Amino acid sequence: MITKVKYIICAICVICGSLSCSDMLDTDSSRQAFEPSLDAKTDSIFYAYGIMQAMQQLADQYVFTGEMRGDLVSTTYYTDNNLRQLANFSATTTNKYDSAYVYYRVINNCNYYIAHRDTTLVTGATNVVMHEYAAVKAFRAWAYLQLVRLYGKVPFFTEPLTQISQIDNGNYEEVDMNGLVSRLAPDLEQYTGYNVPDYGNFSAGSTNIGSTKIVITGRLFIPVDVILGDLYLENGNYSQAATHYITYLTRVATETETDYAAPFSFGRRAGAGGGGYGMTNQMPDDYASNSLGGYYNWSSIFSNVSLPEVITYIPMAVNRLKGTTTSVPLAFGYNYYATPTNAAEEGVRVREIQIAPSPAYLTLSDSTDYYYYGKNGSVTDALTASNAYVNSTRMGDMRASSFMEQGVGEDSTKTWISKYNQGNIILYRQSTIWLRLAEAFNRLGMTDAAFAILKEGLNDLTITDAAYINESTRQALQTTYPLLSSAYISKFSTADNYFGIHTHGAGITRDYFSGTGARYVAGLSLYQPDTIIGLKMREIERTYQVQVGTTRQDSINAMEDLICDEYALELAFEGCRWYDLMRLARHKNEAALYGSNFGGQWLARKLAYKQPVVNLEDKNNWYLPFK
Repeated sequence: MITKVKYIICAICVICGSLSCSDMLDTDSSRQAFEPSLDAKTDSIFYAYGIMQAMQQLADQYVFTGEMRGDLVSTTYYTDNNLRQLANFSATTTNKYDSAYVYYRVINNCNYYIAHRDTTLVTGATNVVMHEYAAVKAFRAWAYLQLVRLYGKVPFFTEPLTQISQIDNGNYEEVDMNGLVSRLAPDLEQYTGYNVPDYGNFSAGSTNIGSTKIVITGRLFIPVDVILGDLYLENGNYSQAATHYITYLTRVATETETDYAAPFSFGRRAGAGGGGYGMTNQMPDDYASNSLGGYYNWSSIFSNVSLPEVITYIPMAVNRLKGTTTSVPLAFGYNYYATPTNAAEEGVRVREIQIAPSPAYLTLSDSTDYYYYGKNGSVTDALTASNAYVNSTRMGDMRASSFMEQGVGEDSTKTWISKYNQGNIILYRQSTIWLRLAEAFNRLGMTDAAFAILKEGLNDLTITDAAYINESTRQALQTTYPLLSSAYISKFSTADNYFGIHTHGAGITRDYFSGTGARYVAGLSLYQPDTIIGLKMREIERTYQVQVGTTRQDSINAMEDLICDEYALELAFEGCRWYDLMRLARHKNEAALYGSNFGGQWLARKLAYKQPVVNLEDKNNWYLPFK
């Protein structure tokens, strides 16, 4: 134990005082970390930026360990050997991306701040410290959560370690997920409902095309209720998880719009032989043009972190002189730091792609039904609620089309993924929170509410008009989980364009009509819970050779697999896939619906195409060796 911790801490004794004078997160403060003087209102910005700089240093590892071990990516001829080892589960402590140190560096920075910050500072009657103090504790909890996800059990300490003697004299316990939650959650609970600090926006320097990168400081922090929701979701406390996600959505988030839809003119991914993704309209003849236009293009989320969708992100430096850079865009096929020949592009596309979408991901995306308003007969596109109807076609999910580009000719086997071509690592989005709330609701038996989050969003019309929402769920959404109570329902209005998450790529999944005579039309869309959950039940029965019945638990398991699919379609390649799979597998084991290790079998089958060198039915093989 001591050897492990000593290795981790030896390199962090300087904590925050190592910022470069030219770093994008530098400040004018001249204080060093071992001048324990956090007793002025302005000093803390320096320490907070020091923590954020430590976050930059773990960004690449976060993405690569979270995606390479998941089921959405494949390696290529050009894949770096460190990434290849992560993908086939052969990584040892020599792997470049197996480093507990990068997370403990964040933790030790946070521990130092928490131990020394004067929390009594006020301006008038307002405490000017506590929101930042709570945000630093959230950073620490997030870093510990990643460590336990990576290693299963890790050394835990909350005192700042600045000398080797502290390690030699310490007796640090190891905690697993349940232990971590029991040690961190009670303390964080006192800060529920807190907003994150905001120091204003600032320039991070010029990009490779001469534009200026603006850092939005209010989105560099993790809201306390978001990390509390994650902690409780991991250890199966679904009620508390739902409560904190709802607290974030109702009391913390200033904007929670979900009005993101992929452009309806995008064509589906071409089959073998090339053609690629493109702007060719392949909609059926009865497609009515006035559908869901006029809202944000879903893919714009990744090029514009100022949109309400982004909650927390890590902005990477625009060049090495400005701080920590990232190799993530390059692995997906884009050199963010090269100067493009086309001024409209951000970064340069390279041929040596290291990470490609997996066959499983492409199959899931391509086999998704797309729902659309049909024309009124064959004469006019004019639609009203009285004559509107929704049809479907196997067009595939449009989200993939909007951030992937498939090559042609000699590059026909290559696919470029553009989610990272702005050099930003997104940790949390509004859609992340809604999907995790759906996961919690589903495990609480509120499968109807979980499906609503995918179908049309939980909003004012859902609670009053949706026939598939049962009465007990209606009551719960207004009392126990008061997302749609009288105090908050105005925040979730269809007038503000609330969509279901599946709508982002699958078209008209909702049952309320937004055209002439807008109103709820029961059964308007073909995307209905009985049909979709029933199809997933049959798929599970065929795939895993289990007897799927019609019980509530069978429905919960099937709905959970639908949520797993939606995680893939919405959050692919963003760094969280492996951890989502592990959590779902663990909860399936705990439910023991189809056997005590069904979760392990479920996970192993999803990753069988990688030919892993270990047996993934054994949960002991889910973790990296501690380094």
